[in-house]
Amino acid sequence: MCWTRRLRGGWGRRSRGHPDAANRSTWRYRATMLSLKLPQLLRVHQVPRVFWEEGIMSGYRCPTSSALDCVLSSFQMTNETVNIWTHFLPTCSMSPRARHICYFLDYGALSLYSLGCAFPYAAYSMPASWLHSRLHQLFVPAAALNSFLCTGLSCYSRFPELENPGLSKVLRTAAFAYPFLFDNLPLFYRLRLCWGRAHSCGRDALSCSHGYHLLCALLTGFLFAARLPERLAPGRFDYIGHSHQLFHICAVLGTHFQLEAVLADMGSRRGWLAMQEPTLGLEATVATLSLAVIGNLLIIAAFTASLLRSPGACPLLQGGPLEEELEAKQQ
Repeated sequence: MCWTRRLRGGWGRRSRGHPDAANRSTWRYRATMLSLKLPQLLRVHQVPRVFWEEGIMSGYRCPTSSALDCVLSSFQMTNETVNIWTHFLPTCSMSPRARHICYFLDYGALSLYSLGCAFPYAAYSMPASWLHSRLHQLFVPAAALNSFLCTGLSCYSRFPELENPGLSKVLRTAAFAYPFLFDNLPLFYRLRLCWGRAHSCGRDALSCSHGYHLLCALLTGFLFAARLPERLAPGRFDYIGHSHQLFHICAVLGTHFQLEAVLADMGSRRGWLAMQEPTLGLEATVATLSLAVIGNLLIIAAFTASLLRSPGACPLLQGGPLEEELEAKQQ
């Protein structure tokens, strides 16, 4: 176990007629609660290699943590604490298999998020010249197919993570960069139309929130791929300031500006859009989303089944590093 309880003293026996007996019992109870220890933190050479994060040297939680350990570690300064609270989802894992399965689910949720972005873009943010075009009609169905590709590629990217980390990073980056680029095609086109124009772009004008959203998205992608600043100073940003935390903060800010931008499009184009026939009705929207959820769950189930069939000696599930290997890498 990575954490222990130490119970000191007893409840004591309350003496009848003694005014301090209740106070002593209360203080003993408080001392017992304060002696509850948080999970022990480990250094990078003390955990299997599959748990390593480049440039992060300490602050790791025990790989065999229980569910209670994971909850307690959310209130402890680890190298994941800021990620947990900015992501608002627990990122603990109780074994290498559980860790990978949690990542599969996370990838599926992000893929569905990319599809969710396509719905308002198709409804409110399309360039005027694209309205009811073939691209407009196929925009949401293509985004649904992109979510399958995103989930499949990102889940697969975990398998060569130890043997070929470069390939794993390329696959995972491409899995999320492509849906982003596709979803934002209407914005890129509107930006090209309005770039350098002295006069108004009319219905295709972009709000400042669109620009802020794209800037945050670029920063998010850069931080995800570059692993800065921890690559420049390993060990200095284990708890505060490493790229995963900055990545989450930029992603949250980007989502905020994205919502503001869509609301701005809704407000500025409301009258014009009211005269247009909607490309996708409520029934079609619900059906598309339902099929996408089912498809992504099937993809996750397939990769989970493959993971569960993997032998325990598989490098993906083992990979316990030697301290000498870590020192050699640092040198």
